[in-house]
Amino acid sequence: MLGKNYPEHDINKVFDIFEEQINKGGVSDKCAAELTLINKLFAKLPPEASEYAMMMLHGTKGSELPSDAKEIMPLYVRFMNLKDYLEKVDSLRTLPSDPTTEEIMNRHKIMDSLEEHEKAFGEQLLGFKMSDGSEEPSKAEEQNEQESSSILHLMNASASVFPCTDPIRTALFYEQKLGFKAAHLDDERMPHIRLTRDNIAIALVSSPVRIAPVSMYELIIYVSEPLLLLHELKAGGVKIIEDLPEAKASQGALSNRQFVFEDCDGRKICVSQSSEVV
Repeated sequence: MLGKNYPEHDINKVFDIFEEQINKGGVSDKCAAELTLINKLFAKLPPEASEYAMMMLHGTKGSELPSDAKEIMPLYVRFMNLKDYLEKVDSLRTLPSDPTTEEIMNRHKIMDSLEEHEKAFGEQLLGFKMSDGSEEPSKAEEQNEQESSSILHLMNASASVFPCTDPIRTALFYEQKLGFKAAHLDDERMPHIRLTRDNIAIALVSSPVRIAPVSMYELIIYVSEPLLLLHELKAGGVKIIEDLPEAKASQGALSNRQFVFEDCDGRKICVSQSSEVV
């Protein structure tokens, strides 16, 4: 049985086993995309998250996990759903030469249950969704796309401008600690360093003084799941000056669920949860 081959602690080996089973065929077309999404989300989280998943794999109930695991319980549910699905598919690959009536009935029961597992494949998870290219757009989506394509967009993108006494130093901080990429643009009227990551762009310009902010934050970054980014920044040694409240504690709050970090120049940057799917 597939479950007997799982290691005690190495989740990467588990994903290798899952991939091997998917490559054997007989699974949903969305199964590979589901594995990729789950794998990428675990890679963004601290090692403890993967260890909790391994505990569930070997029999620990979700209710028995530490409190810090409860916030990403949907990820564990999808992980176990994929595991159960692949185990069932694997069991169906072996057909007894002279099956009993009970074995035949059990086989049909397993086959009927696969569809329930497949319903979750490709659905949003912790604010993220991966497309396997098999979904056809709805009529409403096609109409919106046609309408938007007929409009001339005069504004393509934007970038926040950060005055810096030492733009090189600031650029290195954003590259090494925050995962941005830097491009030095000296051929424009205002020479600057352009920082980019995902949909965020920041222009660093040289200034003899740091201009004092006029509000609480100098930049607000909207994300679907702030917990993932928070763990990434903490692992990189970024100073967190306002931590992220737990999801349950945020229910009924008057403000968005958010955390605040400080860059090397003392800027306070807010990371706020957005309900929009990315």
